[in-house]
Amino acid sequence: MFRFPKDFLWGGATAANQYEGGWDEGGRGMTESDCAAAGSVAALRSKTYRMPDGTPGIVSMFEPLPAGAKLDVVEGQYYPYHDAVDFYHRHAEDIALLGEMGVRLFRMSIAWSRIFPTGVEEEPNREGLDFYHTVFAELREQGIEPLVTLCHYDTPLHIEQELGGWENRETIDLFGRFARCVMSEYKDEVRYWLTFNEVNSPLMMPSFLPNYPAAKMRSNFQVLHNQFVASARAVKFAHEVREDAMVGCMLAGRCSYPFTCDPADVLFTQQGTQEALYYAGDVMVRGSYPAFSRRLWDKWGAEVEMLPGDVEDLASGCVDMITFSYYGSSTATTHADVERAGGNFSSGGKNPYMKYSEWGWGIDASGLRYFLNELYGRYEKPLMVVENGLGANDKLEADGSVHDPYRIEYIREHVKAMGDALADGVDLIGYTPWGIIDLMSASTGQMAKRYGFVYVDRDDAGNGSLDRYRKDSFYWYKKCIESAGEDLE
Repeated sequence: MFRFPKDFLWGGATAANQYEGGWDEGGRGMTESDCAAAGSVAALRSKTYRMPDGTPGIVSMFEPLPAGAKLDVVEGQYYPYHDAVDFYHRHAEDIALLGEMGVRLFRMSIAWSRIFPTGVEEEPNREGLDFYHTVFAELREQGIEPLVTLCHYDTPLHIEQELGGWENRETIDLFGRFARCVMSEYKDEVRYWLTFNEVNSPLMMPSFLPNYPAAKMRSNFQVLHNQFVASARAVKFAHEVREDAMVGCMLAGRCSYPFTCDPADVLFTQQGTQEALYYAGDVMVRGSYPAFSRRLWDKWGAEVEMLPGDVEDLASGCVDMITFSYYGSSTATTHADVERAGGNFSSGGKNPYMKYSEWGWGIDASGLRYFLNELYGRYEKPLMVVENGLGANDKLEADGSVHDPYRIEYIREHVKAMGDALADGVDLIGYTPWGIIDLMSASTGQMAKRYGFVYVDRDDAGNGSLDRYRKDSFYWYKKCIESAGEDLE
């Protein structure tokens, strides 16, 4: 295995909506996720609303609201993200734990609605700006660089409900105001930025959800175009305010294999990867739509509105690096009579050569090496793995210990795969495993689905002290970092 460079950015990842809490403190405004109740491995999450007369209601995560309804918080529901794991009040404690581990890069997000509560204000919320100044100062004390995501599934609720969200081109300018504000405010504190989290995820929905509406997909293409333009403008501005800024796209890593050697499965896999991964990657990295875009638009009957200047914006706002999430691989098949994999979402045929987590996700460290080679071979820009990890049930022992050998094994194998990719010639510069401190699951809203190296005392119903406990994986990762990835035992 290739030795990791001494300047390799070992780290950990979080997101404000799943980790921060303080949903109604410090002048923060609401987001759609504030109205999301908990689900489970067997049931999708739901969202709550009110009718114009105040009558409350609830629908599944992907169902449309009744006519006239507006997302809102209603009594009698538990909302996991309201408190999350309370980084808002416990940031000093958590950052000290990161420092103890030896972390060099902390992926986090700035909650847009903490800076512009509805998204349409002319002036930012000073209390929100000051909160992140405090966080960045604490990171600096520990020798940790922040990697900041601007939009991690948390567009202000007012923009979503009153303006039509990202379908409305006005949102490009509102996001631009937010991006320029925080990039100027923190220009001396933040070098590494990501624009949109898993920006390609809207185009993955048909593979996850059967009978995904064609009208929704047509909307998704317009949403993405507007986000591409917004991202490109943010990239250009970041370089204006800080010459050495590095701004990346963040892709949901789709590593998919043909389920059989049937040529139909091979072509189906290739086209699925183009749609779900390279469509977004090509625009953000290469600066223009790929040749296969027209086939995709025709497939869904999409007409993407592009205004004068958009093409130039995309071409001049290419990202400096590519970052992505990778949890495991999936398969793609045209055959109906196969056993299916997946927990909350379908993940194609069940791969007989692979182990699956208790949440139904395929565990495939070799796939990370393959995926790194595929991305670097296509784009030849620096890469970061900014989400990776194993969601599992952990048990807090009476003495405060947490034994998680399954997580150590998972991370160990993926670190080895990254080392092999480095030996292959891939320019991999950083690794931030997901939920380095336990946080709320996005797909289920559960606390039981834990990823962290630090255990947080919280359960699926919101009970617990929120106290932090070091897991066995905490000490293992500390040793991994200290040895630059050489001591993995």
